Amino acid sequence: MVNERIVQLAAWVAKALSTIHGTTIHTRNLKIATLAGDASFRRYFRVILTTKVRSVTYVLVDAPPPESLEPFVSIALAYSEAGVRVPKVLASNAKLGAMLQEDFGDQLFFAAAEQSANALELYDAAIQSLPAIMQVKAHRQGTLPLYDRALLERENSLFRDWLLSTHLQLSLSSTEERVWQNFSEALIQNALLQPQVGVHRDYHSRNLMVLGASEEALGVIDFQDAVVGPITYDVVSLLRDCYRVLPAEQLHALRNTAYQLCLQEQLLPASISAEQWQRWFDLMGLQRHTKAAGIFARLYHRDGKAGYLADIPTTVAYLQNVAGQYAEFAEYQQLLTDKILPAIAAQNVES
Repeated sequence: MVNERIVQLAAWVAKALSTIHGTTIHTRNLKIATLAGDASFRRYFRVILTTKVRSVTYVLVDAPPPESLEPFVSIALAYSEAGVRVPKVLASNAKLGAMLQEDFGDQLFFAAAEQSANALELYDAAIQSLPAIMQVKAHRQGTLPLYDRALLERENSLFRDWLLSTHLQLSLSSTEERVWQNFSEALIQNALLQPQVGVHRDYHSRNLMVLGASEEALGVIDFQDAVVGPITYDVVSLLRDCYRVLPAEQLHALRNTAYQLCLQEQLLPASISAEQWQRWFDLMGLQRHTKAAGIFARLYHRDGKAGYLADIPTTVAYLQNVAGQYAEFAEYQQLLTDKILPAIAAQNVES
């Protein structure tokens, strides 16, 4: 059976490429293959254009309404102007919900870091790209949204609503609810007190691409949710990745590299000590992993995507570990240890 949406997209791609190349391109010259998706409702395809001279590849993004190509296109332009290596947007059609962009290939930072003997160099290159991202607070349509209290509260609530209530079917007692609220408020205060910069918001090993033979050339993708928010957020996304755990010594060295770079680029006041930076970093990691654990559960129950369930135990174990390093979170760590992690383990056994 012919997929009508694919036929529609192929016709649009052929027309767009005809304009780009200055010659008529027929759909018979195109091969459209599915690429691995992400946690959104967008779909991705690799388009292979075969001519008598050569084959060229592109990435096709399928985002029909109510999905939107904005603010991806506008942020891509702003990032590119700031010197961030992002895919070039070659054509877009908001009404159709389709976008054709440069193909960065298949070499994910995640796989390269796993396989390379020079993983630290990859991480260093990723850190060096952050000041340019941090300086982007606006694009052609206006300023980026603020990572404000309302957004932080919504994100924290994902953990309780989707992981605890929906996935684990746990309810909190009044005492446990107080512990949760105190923990959540500490994370919110930590985020709001930091210098506010441009934040990619998903700057991790599955959203960075290694370009060409040089492992120092990195491409940045999946930045459409960029905001203005806490300076440690993207550093935490990279170094406290939900998908790849760094050894403690490497983490410490790279965290310090980011700290010194932010001082050097005057993105961080000189009065901020390394100890303050570490606290900001640790609590930002707690906030991000709290959100992520809730999102992983929501992806399964709301969107039917089970692949992220395997990341929940590691993500929540991170919360237990880091919370245990701060006396103020002793009660929350106990809640994780006595109630939440056993419920996750029991559900994994049942599965």
